[in-house]
Amino acid sequence: MASPPAHRIIAAHEHRVPKPFRAFAVRSDERLHADEARAPYGRVHVVHTTFLDAEALARLTAQGYARVRIETFSDIDYATTTLEELAAAAPRVPDLVGSIAASLQLTGVLGDDPATYRRSVATRIDYLACCGAGFHNDVARHWSRCLFWVLALDVGDVEFVMPHAGVRIGLAPGDLVVFDQTMAHGLCRPADGGQAVTASFDGGEQRRQLFLTGELLLSDAQWAALGAPWRPLAEHADRGALDLRVAEFDERTGAVKRLSALRECMKQA
Repeated sequence: MASPPAHRIIAAHEHRVPKPFRAFAVRSDERLHADEARAPYGRVHVVHTTFLDAEALARLTAQGYARVRIETFSDIDYATTTLEELAAAAPRVPDLVGSIAASLQLTGVLGDDPATYRRSVATRIDYLACCGAGFHNDVARHWSRCLFWVLALDVGDVEFVMPHAGVRIGLAPGDLVVFDQTMAHGLCRPADGGQAVTASFDGGEQRRQLFLTGELLLSDAQWAALGAPWRPLAEHADRGALDLRVAEFDERTGAVKRLSALRECMKQA
C-alpha cells in the first residue's frame, strides 16, 4: 500500500505589517460582506503528492503549455481544461480528481468530509503558467472567500514566497500548495533572497513554470473554524488594519506602495 503524501504546515500568521498599520485585513467587494472583513489565513499547507509519475507530469505539461502564452518575466496565463481532457493526458492515473481531493483533505481547511473536497476540485481546474511572478495578490470578486491551491507540474530552481509572512518554500513537481492568495505572493529564485528578480528568469530551460490550480470556497463557518472569522469593519479599523483589497505591491520586493494614500482604507466605502 502506498504511503500517504507528506503534509507540512508552515506558520504564516506573524505578519510584517508596514507602519502606521498594525495588522492586515481582507475586505470583500461582495454585498454579502460589504460591512465586514476577515484576517488573512495564518497557515500555508504543502502536500508532496506522488500520484503523478514522470509520464503523467510530462503529458500534462505538454498539454498545458500548448494552451498558454508566456514570454517575459511575470507573465501569467490561465487556460481552462476539463476533467475528460486531464484524464486523457494522464490515462494511468485512475482518478486524478480524487487524488487531488484526497491530498487537499489532508489540510482540513474545508472540514473532514471527502465529498466536499471532491466537489470543489471537480468544479473547476485550470492550467496556470508563468515565467517567474512578481509580487501581487488576488482579492477581487469572490476570491476574498477562497483559498487557492496550486499543483506543481513543471518547476525548477524556484520558490514560492509570501514576503509579509516570512514564507519561502522551494517547489518540486508534485507539490500541492494551499494558501491565502489575498496576501502578497510571488515566484522567485532561491539565490535571490526572497526577491523577484527579472533577470533571473530571462532564459534557460527553467525560466517557465506550470501548475494545475483551483479555488477552495469557504463558508463563514469554515472561515471561523480556521480562526479568521468575518467581523465588522470597525473592529479591524480599531486594530489599525490595512485593507489588502486595495493594497499595491512592489513587484520585486513586495513592499506596500503609496502607504499614505491607504491611511483611511478601512473606513472608506
